[in-house]
Amino acid sequence: MTKLLTLLLAAITTIAGANELAMIPFNTITGDKTSLADYKGKVVLVVNTASECGLTEQYEGLQALQGKYQKQGFTVIAFPCNDFGNQEPGSALDIQTFCTTKFNVTFPLMEKIHVKGDDQHPLYKALTGKDGLFPGDVKWNFGKFLIGKDGKAIARFEPKQTPLSEEIVTAIENAIAAPAP
Repeated sequence: MTKLLTLLLAAITTIAGANELAMIPFNTITGDKTSLADYKGKVVLVVNTASECGLTEQYEGLQALQGKYQKQGFTVIAFPCNDFGNQEPGSALDIQTFCTTKFNVTFPLMEKIHVKGDDQHPLYKALTGKDGLFPGDVKWNFGKFLIGKDGKAIARFEPKQTPLSEEIVTAIENAIAAPAP
């Protein structure tokens, strides 16, 4: 009986966590309000990005993932961030222009946010905070979080794990293949 109760509470917590994550508001790079709830039923790769980082070339791999899996219900969502070495100093227009002209980015770009520190965005607090789904600060630009069709965070990938790495591609393909909620 105790084991059944524990499993039931774990399932309720997981569902509540997915719902809570989906309801956290953020803005698109053009200032429109949105949340992960707008991507319900899709597999989402949340990435904190920067235009002047040694890892900026990862935009190429992120766009390749977008192109390959978009029709299967997948999207990348980029959150520009200036928390690491002042590597995303530009305005929203600067960031959008850079991403679309240099890397032909077609995936959604969001407003610049903080992914750590006192001004940490609530989405990243839910993902990485002390009581978050994957506790521990984002270490650098291009940290990645995979969110399933059900809105539940599935995996965390560190910045140096390239978007086209076997581990990330396999996780995305498995999430796409999973039954819809």
